[in-house]
Amino acid sequence: MSSLPNCPKCNSEYTYEDGSLFICPECAHEWELETKDEVMEEKKIVKDANGNILNDGDSVAIIKDLKVKGSSSTLKIGTKVKSIRLVDGDHDIDCKIDGFGAMKLKSEFVKKI
Repeated sequence: MSSLPNCPKCNSEYTYEDGSLFICPECAHEWELETKDEVMEEKKIVKDANGNILNDGDSVAIIKDLKVKGSSSTLKIGTKVKSIRLVDGDHDIDCKIDGFGAMKLKSEFVKKI
């Protein structure tokens, strides 16, 4: 017995594989199954400096004095940041810091509180 998935549109069990696509002969629906790499890519895990997993809405503290580009001021060690938002890219935390405004931070310079 084959282990082909049922059609996600009409739930028919008579699907067949054509290359990388699955096709339903009853409703003519075509779809691709997600590979393990795509699933892992969607669920990117962001960790702080101590290895704790960060989520949207967490509060963090800065663990190192950080120079702010384009400004003469610095973010001091221990500055608390509330309600972070995780984004893709090199700087993976998007947040608002009191007294500085909107900012992007790298997760390696923060710790979860």
